[in-house]
Amino acid sequence: MTERADAIVIGAGLAGLVAAAELVEAGKRVTIVDQEPEATFGGQAWWSFGGVFLVDSPEQRRMGIRDSIELAQQDWAATAGFDRPEDDHARQWAESYLDFAAGEKRSWLRAKGVRFFPVVGWAERGGDTATGAGNSVPRFHIVWGTGPGILEPFIATVRRGVEEGLVTLLFRHRVDALTVTDGRVTGTSGSVLAPDDAERGAASNRDVVGDFALTADAVVIATGGIGGNHDLVRAAWPERLGTAPTRMISGVPAHVDGRGLGIAETAGARLINGDRMWHYVEGIQNHSPVWKRHGIRILPGPSSLWLDATGRRLPAPLFPGFDTLGTLEHLRHTGYDHSWFVTTQTIIEKEFALSGSEQNPDLTGRSVRELLRQRLGKGATEPVEAFKRLGADFIVADTLPDLVERMRALEPDAPLDAVRVCQEIEARDRMLDNGFGKDAQVTAIRGARAYRGDKLIRVAALHRLTDPQHGPLIAVRLHVLTRKSLGGVQTDLDSRALTPSGDVLPGLYAVGEAAGFGGGGVHGYRSLEGTFLGGCLHSGLRAGRAIARL
Repeated sequence: MTERADAIVIGAGLAGLVAAAELVEAGKRVTIVDQEPEATFGGQAWWSFGGVFLVDSPEQRRMGIRDSIELAQQDWAATAGFDRPEDDHARQWAESYLDFAAGEKRSWLRAKGVRFFPVVGWAERGGDTATGAGNSVPRFHIVWGTGPGILEPFIATVRRGVEEGLVTLLFRHRVDALTVTDGRVTGTSGSVLAPDDAERGAASNRDVVGDFALTADAVVIATGGIGGNHDLVRAAWPERLGTAPTRMISGVPAHVDGRGLGIAETAGARLINGDRMWHYVEGIQNHSPVWKRHGIRILPGPSSLWLDATGRRLPAPLFPGFDTLGTLEHLRHTGYDHSWFVTTQTIIEKEFALSGSEQNPDLTGRSVRELLRQRLGKGATEPVEAFKRLGADFIVADTLPDLVERMRALEPDAPLDAVRVCQEIEARDRMLDNGFGKDAQVTAIRGARAYRGDKLIRVAALHRLTDPQHGPLIAVRLHVLTRKSLGGVQTDLDSRALTPSGDVLPGLYAVGEAAGFGGGGVHGYRSLEGTFLGGCLHSGLRAGRAIARL
């Protein structure tokens, strides 16, 4: 099969769809190829919570948050920690992205019908000094409709392009190579896979029933990262984060396997920062898995007590929701693949959110009535209660000795020190006898409740963990959850792929996670959260606009 288009987009996730939608708006012809069935249209973004990073937004100002581009720049630089010669383009991307987040991003999305939940979340709080990593203020804007809500306008534009004859959708088409002619990428070739009715995210067959070849003026790599391939994650695992886990769970489907990165490199693109990655340490096994080792992340408030596998409390400022990679690094040096939250029913009712569109039916379904019932009614949200009842990682007990004994039984090969666990909890609870004290986490909780949004729906009032009025006691076993690659194809600000010598590789573009969300690593070593979807939007938009000018 041979077809001609202005652009070929490889991958039907958010970044690829943004690029394609921009080209449709410019009247260009686009062919989108994806190895998965059409049920997966939208890629990983469909599963997301829909958090978007904005700077000095009306939502922030209404919540009493004073943000600025200067403060965001300070936070980004401290968090990213750019320190490599190859970070030159990433720095440019970071500057451009922050301008986007403080400027066009919100109005551009609103013009497409995207709306935001009025309470701004505070993700990746940091907890160090003013010049340390983390968000100084809340910037996590939840899309009304979560992941599907942010995909909706771009899918609609692409569908309209299909109706107008501008877009060709080729699912079950696996790209195996890029065509390079006289030093320019001029197309793709690959295998046609057998039809498959697998549900979204589930494994599909790899039975080859034919082949294809496509040509175009531009080819866009939008194939994501490596989070679904644990062998690749372990191979890329950096020494600075300790030893790679033996046991991990997956926050992305298995087809997020890095194939597109290898194909781009073979064609001449430069891959950088493969050792920079973003994995969560609050992963729990899905009681109703869709893909192999399917995990869900708890998006925690700051109140749960965090213990390592032996029962030792994590040091400040490694509190829930404060420093993802700092916590990952600390835990990877303990010698064990799991850790624990010890918490209460009161805390999970207010502070446990689960990442994912399917775990937040009220926000995903845009139902105000359901949101009020789930978030402000009695008990935790129904998805959280389901995990408490069905999840393999949850332990519920009325007394501390019973809780600790059951924690030991769940992980018999880890030497959980029962005496130490009790001492940690009792010592923490004594800090509540006064309105002051030396416990940094208690101080952080009090500080969080000074923010109206946290006090309203996100942070529970301080109480003793052993107070039966706030019970039962709950322990949650936490796993490393694979998620994002922070490196990828190095690109310039037009999303054009660069070669190892720093020259543009004509005809090839890279967007989203495949490009390290811009420049081959716009986040540096760490993310500020709400920036993965934002990086897909930004890089896809810049690619679409650049190709439209050809």
